Amino acid sequence: MSDPTPPSGLLAPLIGLGGRMIGVLDHIGSLWHLLVQMLTWVSRRFTRRKVRLGRPAIVAQIVRIGVQSVFIVSLVSGAIGFILGFQMAPPLDRLGQVELVPNIVGVAVLRELGPLVAAIVLIGFAGASIAAEIGTMVVGEEIEALEAHALNPVRFLVVPRVIATVISMVCLAVVSNLVAVFSAALMSKLVLGISWTTYYNNTMNQVGNADFLSGLAKAAVFGALIGLVACGNGLKVTGGAAGVGKATTDTVVQCVVAVVIADLIFTGVFYAVRFF
Repeated sequence: MSDPTPPSGLLAPLIGLGGRMIGVLDHIGSLWHLLVQMLTWVSRRFTRRKVRLGRPAIVAQIVRIGVQSVFIVSLVSGAIGFILGFQMAPPLDRLGQVELVPNIVGVAVLRELGPLVAAIVLIGFAGASIAAEIGTMVVGEEIEALEAHALNPVRFLVVPRVIATVISMVCLAVVSNLVAVFSAALMSKLVLGISWTTYYNNTMNQVGNADFLSGLAKAAVFGALIGLVACGNGLKVTGGAAGVGKATTDTVVQCVVAVVIADLIFTGVFYAVRFF
């Protein structure tokens, strides 16, 4: 029997696009299934006394994911604070409103840039590492060994990492906010001549609890997305070392896209309900 004739003309790209869409939907479905499994184990922790999620494992992951990311997050956020101050100063100075730099920086950092910068850094620092770590376990048949001993991989590998990523992401968002605002204040004091008192008063008059809490809500969701995508790609590794490398690359790309889309959705919802 002869092979079917390959599609040509406009049909070929449509078929290719359809195949990609099916692959994306399949991947989203697998991540949703992983999320349901994880939430099931978390709920069992509160309904069954014998179920333990492994506090030492969660703490170890927080140290590895969160604590070790503090320096690089602080470095990047500090640079962002300086950049925002320098970029806002010239147009505001032409309007005679250079004292409003703290107002703009405070809103931009607390609502958007603080959590977003921390998430981007965490993706490169921890997301890829998680995917590579679990992928190596899959290649080394360690996952099969866990299942052979009646140990659920989601419970012992995914749950601690996702919980640690969420907690670390929220804490890193706070650190990112503080460092960015302080660096912008330092730049304003040294370059623009805005006093510490003026900067503090303008910032506090502009931002409120809604700005801070919306950023923390975004950070928690960003952390969950990073943990789920990294663990999901790690568990799907095939093809040895090449598969681990592909999973690592896919994790970084998918996490960045997921975080940006989630940020867009959050911003649209908050604007629609007049949260700010």
